[in-house]
Amino acid sequence: MTAIGAASDTLLYLDGVSVSFDGFRALNNLSLVLAPGEMRAVIGPNGAGKTTMMDVITGKTRPDAGRVIYTADTDLTRLDEPAIASLGIGRKFQKPTVFEMHTVWDNLLLALSGDRRPWFALGARQTREERARIEGILDTTRLREHRGRRAGDLSHGQKQWLEIGMLLAQDPRLLLVDEPVAGMTDAETEQTAELLREINRTRSVMVVEHDMAFVRALGVKVTVLHEGSVLSEGTIDHVSGDPRVIEVYLGR
Repeated sequence: MTAIGAASDTLLYLDGVSVSFDGFRALNNLSLVLAPGEMRAVIGPNGAGKTTMMDVITGKTRPDAGRVIYTADTDLTRLDEPAIASLGIGRKFQKPTVFEMHTVWDNLLLALSGDRRPWFALGARQTREERARIEGILDTTRLREHRGRRAGDLSHGQKQWLEIGMLLAQDPRLLLVDEPVAGMTDAETEQTAELLREINRTRSVMVVEHDMAFVRALGVKVTVLHEGSVLSEGTIDHVSGDPRVIEVYLGR
């Protein structure tokens, strides 16, 4: 498979990516393909390479070998983090980072404003288009009723949704989401699955997660990483029944 040959049906192509840290191989000739409009769940035991994979995609870590091809002709390994973000790749880390002293609305406005300084963005008059976009994000993230609350007063799950909303404000084409339901209640976990499915109607999503019930609720293709490589791939039922997956992951 070549990057050029995959132009129409590939959004992201990791091609033989390897990364080593002090002799430890975090990624080992990893290859993975994500189609436009796809949501993919990535699972695996601790140390399998999930976070390193996302670090490579976003430019935080430079691989020792391999390419990461985005939209058929851009090798992300040649770009830095800001340049990759500007291409429409957004990343949500496991721990939510929101402006806790500001309201939900102002957090979204700051994200929408890009690199404008906070005091300028919050003091500036909002355009009708900006207000409409924030209203839409509030609906998507189930935070409409909390628009005037300080972000610091939200529940853990609501903070996660707010940070996802702040990513949406930047209008990414691809969202990388790291363990979004860690620490959530069962109800919040279920709502997060619905939220990501809704986002996936208009954007591609890659979700790294440990919660198998949540992955099942997503109902998407699953990639299992182990020792920096793809161990198994397919439906959740397929990978759950794979003896190799049971041995290295589910059986632990």
